[in-house]
Amino acid sequence: HYACMVDLLGRAGHLEEAQKFIHKMPVEPDACVWGALLGACRIHCNIELGKSVAEHLFVIEPENAGNYVLLSNIYAALGMWDNVAKVRTMMKDRGLRKIPGCSWIQVKKRMYTFFVRDNLHPQNKEINAMLERLDGQMKKAGYVPDTNFALHDVQKEEKEYILCSHSERQALAFGLINTCPGTPIRIIKNLRMCGDCHSAAKFISEIVGREIFMRDTHRF
Repeated sequence: HYACMVDLLGRAGHLEEAQKFIHKMPVEPDACVWGALLGACRIHCNIELGKSVAEHLFVIEPENAGNYVLLSNIYAALGMWDNVAKVRTMMKDRGLRKIPGCSWIQVKKRMYTFFVRDNLHPQNKEINAMLERLDGQMKKAGYVPDTNFALHDVQKEEKEYILCSHSERQALAFGLINTCPGTPIRIIKNLRMCGDCHSAAKFISEIVGREIFMRDTHRF
C-alpha cells in the first residue's frame, strides 16, 4: 500500500510530497516503494531526484537491470546521451543486461508473444498496415506522439517509428486483426509500459470501439 501511495503522488507530479511520505514511513522502504518514485521521476523527467532514488535501488537490488534502464531512460528523455552511455557502461561492468521487452496476448485460447521490432511474425505486413492506419486515425483525433519515450538519439520520424514498433502496439494490432469487432483486447507486458503506448491505447480504444486492457509489471 505504501508503494501505491507513492505511485499516486508521483504520477500527479507531487514528487516532493512522495519523497516526504517515504521518509515518514514507519517501516524501511523496499524496492517497490523506491521503484514507484523512480518511475514518477521518469514521467516528470526529474533527474536530480531520480539519481538519488536510483542509488537506493542499486543498494537494495544490485542485480536488477531494470533500475539502471529506468535511470538511463530519464537521461535519454532529457537528451543527456553521455550520461546514458555511462549508465550502460556501468551495467556492462557489473555484468547486467537489459531484459528484452515483450508482450503477450491470448487469441482463441492460444498465447502469442511479441517483441520490439519483431518482423518475423507471419502476419507482419498486416500488423504494420494496421498500425500505420491507426496512427493516421489517432493523429486526426488529436494524438501527438510523445517522442520522449523513444529512447534513441535519432530523428523525430525515426522516433515515431520506434514508438509504433513497441511490442504492446504489435500485440494490440494483432488482436484487432484476429478477433471479432467489439471483443475486448487484453495485453500483458513484462516491463513497464511507456506513457506514449498508454496514451495511444486510449485513442485506439475510442477509434475501434473496444475495451483495451494493458497490464505490466507495475500497473494495470
